[in-house]
Amino acid sequence: MAGPEIAFEPTDDDALTRAIAEARSQAAAGQTIPLRDVADWLDSWGTPDERPAPSPR
Repeated sequence: MAGPEIAFEPTDDDALTRAIAEARSQAAAGQTIPLRDVADWLDSWGTPDERPAPSPR
């Protein structure tokens, strides 16, 4: 019997570690995006008034 199918791509642990380190560095430098800006952007997806992705402040 064959093993179960994998629903997701395998993770690249090194890439994930680098992405987390970069995110922590950006946050420490004050380069953050307020949650409300992200939520408003996501809420606009699929609407005629779709917004551009928010930028760090």
